[in-house]
Amino acid sequence: MNTEESKGNWDQQKEKLKQKFAALTDNDILFKEGTKEEMISKLQKKLGKTREELLKIIEGL
Repeated sequence: MNTEESKGNWDQQKEKLKQKFAALTDNDILFKEGTKEEMISKLQKKLGKTREELLKIIEGL
């Protein structure tokens, strides 16, 4: 999968995440190349989920 496909997929997933968790802001789910772990950590704190729970939620979108 190339970068453009990944970005398009993430754009769809982040909209679904915002629908599922109304407390999330665009800043919370801002994904930049090389900052995935930072974003995951921020989401964990905001949502009170473990890393595994969060990744499972994202994969299920």
